[in-house]
Amino acid sequence: MKLKHRLIISFFIIAIVPIIMYVLLLLSGRFDRTLLKFVIAEMLIMAFTAFMMVTWVYGGVVIQLKKLIRAANNIKEGNLDYSVASTGTDEMSELCNSFEDMRVRLKNNAKDRLEDEAEQRALISNIAHDLKTPITAIKGYAEGMLDGVADTPEKQEKYIRTIYNKANEMNTLINELTLYSNIDTNKIPYNFQKLNLSAYFTDCIEELGMDLENQHIRLDYSNFVDPDVQIIADPEQLGRIIHNIVSNSVKYMRADVPSRIGIVIKDVGDFVQIEIADNGKGIATRDLPYVFDRFYRADTSRNSAAGGSGIGLSIVKKIIEDHGGKIWVTSKENEGTTMYFVIRKYIEEVYNE
Repeated sequence: MKLKHRLIISFFIIAIVPIIMYVLLLLSGRFDRTLLKFVIAEMLIMAFTAFMMVTWVYGGVVIQLKKLIRAANNIKEGNLDYSVASTGTDEMSELCNSFEDMRVRLKNNAKDRLEDEAEQRALISNIAHDLKTPITAIKGYAEGMLDGVADTPEKQEKYIRTIYNKANEMNTLINELTLYSNIDTNKIPYNFQKLNLSAYFTDCIEELGMDLENQHIRLDYSNFVDPDVQIIADPEQLGRIIHNIVSNSVKYMRADVPSRIGIVIKDVGDFVQIEIADNGKGIATRDLPYVFDRFYRADTSRNSAAGGSGIGLSIVKKIIEDHGGKIWVTSKENEGTTMYFVIRKYIEEVYNE
């Protein structure tokens, strides 16, 4: 039974009580004019009281219930913008506000889901585009070898090296895709170890130097940290950070100046600060706040030509934060970009008994 019908029945029950009393008095034979006036007055008072109570309850409950029903129907139809927020303090107002909180959460979840779907489509599009380039190159050089175009040992070595490099590009893209899926589920496999900073970066710089030398890029390295300074880090993921930043610099080098990348390590109290600078094309000021966002590309046409999934720097940011550090960037167009990140030192605490 609807609340409206219950209130109407309650009204008639309250109003009919004086009538029942009037009939009982008639049957008992103890009825006079004074009593009649009293019964009529009581009937009027109770009817008015019942009417006021029904109106008050109906206005405080049924109107808000109808609003909630309209909101529920709107949500069922997919309209998550219908608000039922209330400023009252009664139970119905609390119910409306709870419903409003649910609506807002549903709307935010729907928005997040749409953004996630858009990001997934962007990722698939980026990966598909960036895989197409090395695949086309591998196919072309392989066909050249099969057709006998590489008819000298030097050409054969050049073709094989190009195929190898393009396969490495594909492997990097696939690794980024795998790591991206782990980031979304917070399942990055870390293997934290105590590392000597100087020794680690000496090996890292040696490996980087060989790769950059083959690309005719100068690498400068300076370490201003004591040789015995240690950090707690995952060596593989720390290497990924450096590789991703350096690779990003290599993509956007300028053709009109000799390419250069500089790596500087500084002691900043409880942290060590690593600076990786280049003299490349730089980043526009308007784009700097977004460079660590997933799939953000400061210059779509430029990034499309350079390649990349658009998630490299977002992966870097996530790994650094999981190490308890932070990362930031400064840049000027046509002058270069500098990436800064800090990682906490390992400090062995000694307690006296």
